[in-house]
Amino acid sequence: METAAAVAAFGTDPARAHSGQLARADELRIDGTVPGSAVSVSLSPGLAGTGSNDPCSPSALEVAKLAALAEFAAGAGHEINNPLATIVGRVQALLKHEQDPGRRQSLATIAAQAFRIRDMIGDLMVFARPPVPVPQRLVLNDAIRAVVDRFQEAASERSCSLTFQADVTAFATVDPTQLNVVLSELVRNSLDAVPASAGEIRAGVALMALDGRDYAVSIVADNGRGLNATDRAHLFDPFYSGREAGRGLGFGLCKCWRIVANHGGWIDIGSTLGVGSTFRVFWPASDVPLETLSRSTG
Repeated sequence: METAAAVAAFGTDPARAHSGQLARADELRIDGTVPGSAVSVSLSPGLAGTGSNDPCSPSALEVAKLAALAEFAAGAGHEINNPLATIVGRVQALLKHEQDPGRRQSLATIAAQAFRIRDMIGDLMVFARPPVPVPQRLVLNDAIRAVVDRFQEAASERSCSLTFQADVTAFATVDPTQLNVVLSELVRNSLDAVPASAGEIRAGVALMALDGRDYAVSIVADNGRGLNATDRAHLFDPFYSGREAGRGLGFGLCKCWRIVANHGGWIDIGSTLGVGSTFRVFWPASDVPLETLSRSTG
């Protein structure tokens, strides 16, 4: 989409977007709010060179909290997985020889719930100790567009609008599989948040320069209920019951934080209660070695 209105919707200047120049931090506003009018906090892994008054400055308390949760998750996931594997194995063995329909149904239910726990453990371990990224230089636009296309059916089922728009081409240095996980979780999160039949989700990209580094920014914005200060404070907590805020449960968002932090990036959330929320993910856009960008993430 090449219109000035479309560019303005993502907070970038049309002339600069077409000239390929980078947008400033205060221009990356997709939700129509101005700085200070919304709940807006950045989760950064400790980006060097940002001051404490910078809008992209890390929240040390939140980063430390999530890091502690990751350590707990690693230990708990391992301990839970061992007896779970025994339960699944025994159920599968019993199913091979069980002929009674009622008992087979009961065993199948046990197996289904055990596999559900297994999937949760999988998310837990990704959050706790995600695979080491294998970064590639790719077109961020193409990755977001593919995720938007994949979720079109889910959006149609809710009679929601899910669109992608961009007037710049953003190159990012990321692990494509992990990038897909993050983008998918953010789109799914917005689908959970928007009202049925009136939901609107917009995805896009922007470019930003900060402290001599270039970043490709993936953006997912929705017109859901928005977040109050309490919702925002717990948004990345595993299993936080955010249903009142319209958000899903589980490890989706904290898993996103972990993956992005390992890439040397960060997540910025802007939200206005009653208007909607915007999630911006800052990815490395240059060929700076990943070890340099992520040395403070652990």
